[in-house]
Amino acid sequence: MDKNITTIDAHQHFWNYHPETHSWISDDMSVLKRDFLAADLKAQFDQNGVAGSIAVQADQSERETLFLLELAAQNDFIKGVVGWVDLRSPAVEDRLAHFAAFPKMKGVRHVVQDEPDVHFVLGEAFQRGIAALAKYKLTYDILIFPSQLEAVLQLVKNFPEQPFVVDHIAKPYIKDGKIDQWAKQMRAIAQHPNVYCKLSGMITEANWTAWSYADFVPYMDVVFEAFGMDRVMFGSDFPVCLLAGSYQKVKGLVQEYTQSFSLEAKQKIWGVNALRFYNLSKETLS
Repeated sequence: MDKNITTIDAHQHFWNYHPETHSWISDDMSVLKRDFLAADLKAQFDQNGVAGSIAVQADQSERETLFLLELAAQNDFIKGVVGWVDLRSPAVEDRLAHFAAFPKMKGVRHVVQDEPDVHFVLGEAFQRGIAALAKYKLTYDILIFPSQLEAVLQLVKNFPEQPFVVDHIAKPYIKDGKIDQWAKQMRAIAQHPNVYCKLSGMITEANWTAWSYADFVPYMDVVFEAFGMDRVMFGSDFPVCLLAGSYQKVKGLVQEYTQSFSLEAKQKIWGVNALRFYNLSKETLS
């Protein structure tokens, strides 16, 4: 990587593994059935030339949010936290005020992909919570499956001033090669300038043991065509990425795709866009 490029990993996770808390980690995900803490990530960063990260919630509890904020306070390379707050709670304003007082609290996420109602994000209580984020300058990470893209399009229309970012390029069906409907909806969402997209979580949507670089090119083509160079950011999804490949392979995938890009474009994708979206000052990198 060019020495003039500072890399911020815009999407990674930590956890103290517990079978109940992390029940989503199934038996075929045994590589994830252990603790992943700051030292694990720092080792990956040292090997791969990464300056810092955004830690994202993996458990829907305020305990998780505090856990991430404590790790961030103890480790300078964790630049920001996307935590969980119950956006449907009548007390959402109080809870957002509480967490927004932590300087590294940058955003909120809900695991919408696990909600059976494809229109979950359009619920009255949830939208009331989204409306409260702006007061505390908090972003919102959108974690969904393609079946939920239609509802998300309406959500981002409803809140044109709220900064949103689509996690994992909305988890298209890469393994099956399906792209047309996902691409159409992603292009529609990208028409809204308050929405960014994370180039993350792709290899776990492909064949875990037999993917190739070519599998992802059509999807990255759509992302860059739709969102441009100013609203796309790199994320590793470590340690979840280990299900299908190493940190080095995940980073290498995006490096290969962007190798012909200008220095300015690379700087944006690898760091500047994440800094801007999550309201981080460049001084945090020094």
